[in-house]
Amino acid sequence: MLRQLKAAGFDISYDSGSNSNVVIINTCGFINDAKEESINTILHWAQLRNIGKIEQLYVMGCLSERYKEDLIKEIPEVDKFYGVNDLNQLLQDLNAPFRQELISERIITTPAHYAYLKIAEGCDHQCAFCAIPSIRGGNVSKTIEDLIREAQFLASIGVKELMLIAQDLTSYGVDLYGKKYLSNLLEKLSQVQGIEWIRLHYAYPLGFPMEVLDVMKDNNKICNYIDIPLQHINNRILKSMKRGLSGDKTRELIDKMRTKVPGIAIRTSMIVGYPGETTEEFNELKEFVRQTKFERLGVFTYSHEENTPAYKLEDNVRPAVKARRAEQLMSLQQEISEAHNASLHGKILKVIIDKEENGKWIGRTEYDSPEVDNDVIIEIDPEKHHNFTPEAGQIMNVKVTGWDTYDLYAEPVL
Repeated sequence: MLRQLKAAGFDISYDSGSNSNVVIINTCGFINDAKEESINTILHWAQLRNIGKIEQLYVMGCLSERYKEDLIKEIPEVDKFYGVNDLNQLLQDLNAPFRQELISERIITTPAHYAYLKIAEGCDHQCAFCAIPSIRGGNVSKTIEDLIREAQFLASIGVKELMLIAQDLTSYGVDLYGKKYLSNLLEKLSQVQGIEWIRLHYAYPLGFPMEVLDVMKDNNKICNYIDIPLQHINNRILKSMKRGLSGDKTRELIDKMRTKVPGIAIRTSMIVGYPGETTEEFNELKEFVRQTKFERLGVFTYSHEENTPAYKLEDNVRPAVKARRAEQLMSLQQEISEAHNASLHGKILKVIIDKEENGKWIGRTEYDSPEVDNDVIIEIDPEKHHNFTPEAGQIMNVKVTGWDTYDLYAEPVL
């Protein structure tokens, strides 16, 4: 959208503090917290629209796809609401012709050296708690050729690290090629000149293509990192969630990943407070986390979403209990994270530099994705390191000199 608007002559700013006369809000409608954030943002700009601070206000994305009629009634200050597939209509309303030749080009809103590459849209799974299939529809993969062109463009503007994302990476290619094609895509993307790191986000555990792990192990451009949301371990809850994988099969999958790719960092997420979750079922989840020692872990409290299978169940775990369970899991994860970081003391690791902050440089290992994972804080002694100054996007070796719960401290190895 940003690239198309710029081509049509618009001055583009991805900054909520800008003095733009046209404001477009891209919303999320997945869970309650995201919906609240989206609505608060719309109300903020609607107020500015009311007093003439901006001339036009448009809202697009998942929230308006899901609740368009309600939003039209409740927030009339918005000039128009658009769903997730209405980009062409939005451009048309702004007198910006859609340009097919720019389909592989983007204006990125991340730092210049990394970018997210969406390889598919939608999901064919029907997880009981999830509204995504009703918002985004079934899985639709982008072709390898289109993704290579997009990656080549990103490399040409300085991107070195690609985060592959989809609602379900695991199913990539099934709709186009008749089989799971993620490993083939990784091989092709790793050949794009200028791309140094590729990491995988949001792989569905059921039917995960194990050949991806072979590519990860043998190709040093594929980070030894995978984000694979497991959600729970108790069999009754997994069945009610319609995840398609038992607790034992989940454990087997994690074991296979760690056997095939020694040192792999597994990021996962868990849901606590799912309808009917008992203390015993939560304790089983907690023990699973304690034993498995995930390198990276996030926790969500269950959000009761309309038009999902689980919405028919009673949301009977009290909010305070959900919050307490989430806190217990994250407290446990803090201990696991700190012990893992302590084991890295004295080791030499490869990092990518993200930025300078308060006279120190902030980087990440291949085991860390930006914003959600750990940082490496690098101190540079001008005398000891011969006035060495890193640059954002530079990949370099560092020696770990200290640690805390989530971050490492290091010095350059020159």
